[in-house]
Amino acid sequence: MLPCFELAPPAPDLSAPLVACLDGKTKPPGSLGRLEALAMQIGQVLGSTAPDPGAAHLLVCAGDHGALRDPRGRGLSAYPAEVTWQMVENFLAGGAAINVLAREGGMTLHIADCGVAHDFGAREGLLDFKIAHGTASWFDGPAMSAADCAQALDNGARLARSLAARGVRVLGFGEMGIGNTASASLLTQLLTGADMADCVGRGTGLDDAALARKTRLLAGLAAGYRGPVDAFSLLAAFGGFEIATLVGAMLGAAQCRMLLLIDGFISSAAALVAQTHAPALRHYAVFSHRSQERGHAIQLDHLQARPLLDLDLRLGEGSGAALAWPLVRAAAAILRDMASFDSAGVSKA
Repeated sequence: MLPCFELAPPAPDLSAPLVACLDGKTKPPGSLGRLEALAMQIGQVLGSTAPDPGAAHLLVCAGDHGALRDPRGRGLSAYPAEVTWQMVENFLAGGAAINVLAREGGMTLHIADCGVAHDFGAREGLLDFKIAHGTASWFDGPAMSAADCAQALDNGARLARSLAARGVRVLGFGEMGIGNTASASLLTQLLTGADMADCVGRGTGLDDAALARKTRLLAGLAAGYRGPVDAFSLLAAFGGFEIATLVGAMLGAAQCRMLLLIDGFISSAAALVAQTHAPALRHYAVFSHRSQERGHAIQLDHLQARPLLDLDLRLGEGSGAALAWPLVRAAAAILRDMASFDSAGVSKA
């Protein structure tokens, strides 16, 4: 049985006090543009007109996909499946882009093995959430059983709740899993109803012929699906263990009134699943950037989300979330630390 996560918007509603606070600062009303909207969201989620987000944490979930081991799935990625575990090793050694960006932003990084087809052994800095050595191939049936999907969701939710219990108030999300753009494209198409051609991108760098083949392949799979169409059933059918763990972590974090920093296409696929299941998730989620991956625009439009940055990124790993974190800190600081007209003795217009 797949679980149900209950989620409500942040309460009490601080919209009026937050507007008054921002309009009372020593600036023309609205002159800080979208930074003010971000400040409003942060204040509402954290429940304060002077919010202190503290130190952000970032969760990177890794998993392998059975479709990549299936001969029918050849060409779905420009990189071999072994790159998943090799990149996890790179994360643990501190050498990946997300390690650099997290260090620069002062973020605490958590790496989780949710279903990598490799035995790492007991490793310092690696969270062992492994359910299996990769999902099954969705060419032959669901990628994961309902029980395994529920376990992945629970793993993510428990981690988020444990971080909240330690006082963490901001959690970013990233992933690693060769082939997971295919899963994200399937989830995006089935949850939004968009044309598959608009949901599929080049992933790790497919050429035109490979992109056309990937699109045809995924369109056929989506058209042939006859199972339940609720968010978690689709997640079990076509997702990955890393995506399912992210979904659970997002929902668990929102239940704990944490601010969520969503990365690009894969993390937004997890957010799409989570928000389809619990629409109130939108109040907690900050979408960090607009990915170069084509399907991300479909996701953002469906979620009615406006990302903070547009830097032509398509790396994943939580890179966009790490880059957005300084903006979150700045927006919170405007609310918390900027003088008001009254306190500064500045005349209003």
